[in-house]
Parts: sequence; structure tokens; C-alpha cells
Amino acid sequence: MNVLRSLLFYVGYFLIMLVCGVLFLPLAPLLPLGSRYRLLNVYNHLITAWFRWACGVRYEIRGRERLPAGPCVILANHQCEWETIYLQILKPPVCTVLKQELLRIPLFGWGLRLLHPIALDRSRPARAMKQVLTQGKQRLDEGLSVLIFPEGTRVAPGHRKRYNKSGTVIACRAGVPVVPVAHNAGERWPGRHWVKNPGRLSLVVGPPIETDGRTPEEVLVEVEAWIEARLAEISEVPRPVATGGEAAPLEASARR
Repeated sequence: MNVLRSLLFYVGYFLIMLVCGVLFLPLAPLLPLGSRYRLLNVYNHLITAWFRWACGVRYEIRGRERLPAGPCVILANHQCEWETIYLQILKPPVCTVLKQELLRIPLFGWGLRLLHPIALDRSRPARAMKQVLTQGKQRLDEGLSVLIFPEGTRVAPGHRKRYNKSGTVIACRAGVPVVPVAHNAGERWPGRHWVKNPGRLSLVVGPPIETDGRTPEEVLVEVEAWIEARLAEISEVPRPVATGGEAAPLEASARR
């Protein structure tokens, strides 16, 4: 049954991508950025709704009322593709830090390019980190929030990687709050397998963490502790014991 559901999902997934690409991409560049986000996010709404219906997934979204009115830095754990889609509609307009290769995907990547992401060349880590810090603050100053996955890559449920501090550095420099987000989406949408799993998908938005007068390291410790505590509560796969506790340096994060 899961295989049939997954096949049905991917048929709809590619149809939605094709239809939205053909209808929206020619129009989007003509719109101001705010309207462009609203138009292109129709795709994200459709994909998340189709995934729920086709694959028998129940969403449990908590804490959206905690999102601040102004721009912020959103730090979320990264397990699969689902959160990259859903978090675009959590607090638009949001600028995502992502790998440059995604912009080359037909239709999907073309739409991403129109949303002013921070696209990194991971083969040049020093330049990538300078780009994150410079462009991240620029986006915040422009009124956009910034979405960063501090683990730097997808991490399967039941595994753990050190968090890097680029997101908290940006937030501290700009004086904006950090909003932690935890979810178990990888249990429903496995990152390295095409068959989807029915069941509960939980996402929890944490209270904004103020950055004024604090160091990026202090903020990151609080962010990681909050995310890991929530993951322990909502995950069906047991969480591993922490092996470190200190933040990964900026240069190391860019190599992932």
C-alpha cells in the first residue's frame, strides 16, 4: 500500500511542478517580491496538501502563533525535502540558504532563483561563509526572514550532527531573534528512499530567542538544546546521545 501511495504521490508531484512552472514562471519575474512569493508559494501549498492526502499523513503543526511580526532567522533540523517546501510558507517572505546545485533543476530551480535565495558553492567554503554572512544580513535588512538548516545537510531520523553557528552569527549581527523549529518529517518522507510512510508528522515552532547582547555561541547552545528536546518528544525513532555540544566552526559547516 505504501508503494502505491508513493507512486500516486509522485505522479501528482510532477504534475503540480509542471503546471505551476508553466503557469507561474513566466509571470513571476514581472511581480514585486512580496507578490512573487505569494504566487510561487501556491506550489508549496499544493505539494504539502497533496502529500498529506496521497500518503495518509496527519499534520500536527504547533507554535505558529509564536512567530514574530518582523524578520527573524529560522533555524530548523533538516531530514528531508518536506521541510524545505513547508518552511517556505511558514513565514513568507523567507530567504533560504541552499546549495547552488538546486538552482539548476528545471522548473523547480528556476522558481527558487526568483525568490532571492542565498545559493552556496560548497566547493569554496571560505567564500560560501562570507556570502552567507553578508547576504544574510542584507536580506534581513530588506525585511525578509532567513531560513538556515544548521546541520548543513540532511540528517536521517535517529542520527545527529553538530550544529554550525552561521545562522546565529547573522542574527546577532542584525539584532533579530532566532526562531527554532523541530520536526520529524524524515519519518514520513525518508530523505534517501522514495517510498513514503503514513502517520503523524509533527512540527513545532519555538519561542523567539533574543540575540541582543549575546554571543552567537550562547544563542546556538540554546537553539540546539530546544530543538533536540522537542525532537525527543515528537520522534518515533529514538534520539542519539549528544557526542559534543560545541558549535561547528563556520568553515566546517560549508564543507557539508
